[in-house]
Amino acid sequence: MKITEIKTIRLKEFQNLCYVQLLTDEGLTGLGETFFSALAVEGWVHENAAPILLGRNPLNIEKNWHELISFVGGKSTGAESRGRSALDIAAWDLLGKASGQPLYQLLGGKSRDGIPVYNTCAGYHYTQKASRTGHPSDDKGRGQAGRYEDYDAFMERAGELAQDLLEQGYTGMKIWPFDAYCAQSGGHYISPADLKKGCEPFAKIREAVGDRIEIMVELHSRWDLPAAKKIAKALEEFNPFWYEDPIQMYNMDALREFARSTRVPTAASETVGGVHSYQDICREKAADILIFDPTWTGGVTEARKIAAVAEAHELPITTHDCVGPLSYTLDAHLSTWAPNAFIQETTRAFYHGWYADILTNIPLLKDGKVYTLEGPGLGTELQPDVLKRRDAVIRSTKLSDMA
Repeated sequence: MKITEIKTIRLKEFQNLCYVQLLTDEGLTGLGETFFSALAVEGWVHENAAPILLGRNPLNIEKNWHELISFVGGKSTGAESRGRSALDIAAWDLLGKASGQPLYQLLGGKSRDGIPVYNTCAGYHYTQKASRTGHPSDDKGRGQAGRYEDYDAFMERAGELAQDLLEQGYTGMKIWPFDAYCAQSGGHYISPADLKKGCEPFAKIREAVGDRIEIMVELHSRWDLPAAKKIAKALEEFNPFWYEDPIQMYNMDALREFARSTRVPTAASETVGGVHSYQDICREKAADILIFDPTWTGGVTEARKIAAVAEAHELPITTHDCVGPLSYTLDAHLSTWAPNAFIQETTRAFYHGWYADILTNIPLLKDGKVYTLEGPGLGTELQPDVLKRRDAVIRSTKLSDMA
């Protein structure tokens, strides 16, 4: 088998998503996805990766992965790493299709049938440029769209949101009310008044549902160490489940100091790339939970290594997923397989809103758990009309172009 063509597909409606297809001389096509810097990813795939991969056997995944990493570096999460991630995912999809096995089986089989989910409380507009009716939150005609504007809900009526999530079986919810207060000081100071306002959603949740739901605190690396410690101390009375990315991930000593300053577990970090970055976190004992996004950090190939490093250090993992539907599908495979995975991120506004517009199949989400797809490879494809959409930007490089 050899790669004869590489395609990238971008949709202007979802301007941060980039899909990659690896087409082969045996008629099989592998599908990959990444998120952010989609135009830059497209350029790197065709200008740098295509000359290396075209004509090669896509099933020599490790060899091809190492050829591509020489242009990227081991700790990057930039456009090159995202492009390499999408290509690697497509190659594993091809391997599954060629062998007739689902991805989780290729990795070693199931550690569980379904994995518990928590809801990242974003709304439809969080990644979507515009809906068919003009604005994502105004689009009432797409499945459940309109019901799950969860960002507005956690900022304004967090208690009601928590109750609704519990009724749907969710075990946790992730919110980020402090983002609204970091701009004034650049993340170097938070006033007592703003600290109190940021704590209000947590108080409402505990008042409404008590400890029946876990609260994940997302800080988006927007605070310096003293400010992050101040926020963490104020929140401890509400018994959060974790503090995610409290500071920038540049300084492991500072991250370790934060982690040791609070009894709440520290989770890190979708913002770092490659197994070597996670090895640093583990070696320095700077976090209690490892979060990674396989569509940013090197695909399935690197995800296996990150999971193994975490397991060797007795740490659990969970994958980042507030992005696209193929990422969600991949994460369900990884979470089903990895023995140290324990919970899966879900954004229900995306799942019930637009995911099914893009892919033919998406994992089953039922009673607070997600269940992986069972078809060969990732078990899904782009919907047939995706390539025909007026807002689709398709670019192709063929083996014949290299002659």
